[in-house]
Amino acid sequence: MTHHGTDITSDDGSDYVAVTAAGQLFGLPIDRVRDVFTVSDMTPVPLGPPEIVGLLNLRGRIATAIDLRRRLGLSRAEGESLLAVGIEANGESYGLIVEGIREVIRLGRETRDHNPAHLSGAWSALSSCVHRLDSELLVVLDVDAVLDIRA
Repeated sequence: MTHHGTDITSDDGSDYVAVTAAGQLFGLPIDRVRDVFTVSDMTPVPLGPPEIVGLLNLRGRIATAIDLRRRLGLSRAEGESLLAVGIEANGESYGLIVEGIREVIRLGRETRDHNPAHLSGAWSALSSCVHRLDSELLVVLDVDAVLDIRA
């Protein structure tokens, strides 16, 4: 199935929800984001992988909370207000815990680049590409790779 005019739409760019973790800007493809919310109550999961920090009640659905800092191999920052991005995958609900949520941004091909060689192995495995912005680098996360946590 081919679509005529594909080049025109691809030049329009892609929309990302911009989030921060460990002072780094990350982009989540907007079509994977269900909602954005503040975490008010989280039930810890004993003996789970360190990236899974608990279970959330997301409008009546149980969502697995994944700490993005820990998923990237960083220590978790303590004492911050917890923000989360709601994501659905394979019929399951997830809350990706981040430090900050910026805005939805549209980025075109002109700023897109392959992952830099110096990007750490863990980060490289969890990202699909980068966008070079005026003052910082936005790392586009591969949502399925981020959610694929092996216990």
